[in-house]
Amino acid sequence: MTFKQKIHHYYSRMVEDRIDAFRDMISALTEDSKNDAKGSAGDKHETALSMMHLEQEKFNTKLREVLEQKAVLDKIDASINAKTIVLGSLVKANGIFLYVSLALPKINIEGINVIALSPQSPLGNKLMGNAVGFTFEINGTKYLIESVD
Repeated sequence: MTFKQKIHHYYSRMVEDRIDAFRDMISALTEDSKNDAKGSAGDKHETALSMMHLEQEKFNTKLREVLEQKAVLDKIDASINAKTIVLGSLVKANGIFLYVSLALPKINIEGINVIALSPQSPLGNKLMGNAVGFTFEINGTKYLIESVD
């Protein structure tokens, strides 16, 4: 597995773990509301059910967001190496590894820090379509694209 494929696999696993966690939380809330319905009555019961329902809606919204992230990652073929920067490119600029995919947390693979960024971000937008040797500036910082994988 190449370095880029390891990065992609790690981020895919991270997103899938988040999907599982949200599904578990939604399932637990659903189960709690069923159990609560059996033994309660009155205003307190209605308030508790309402709060559980709101919490469930919040988790469903977050689950949809994470499923959208998974869909974007699923579109990326990490085995493809393009000459210009596209969705799924691993870029080295100013000694920093940038994975053009989604805005996800920084990770460390094989002792190397990798930052995942969205192509819609200011930095991602400047990178898209460019190649090794391209220089640009964002917020007073000059960048040089050293490699594209």
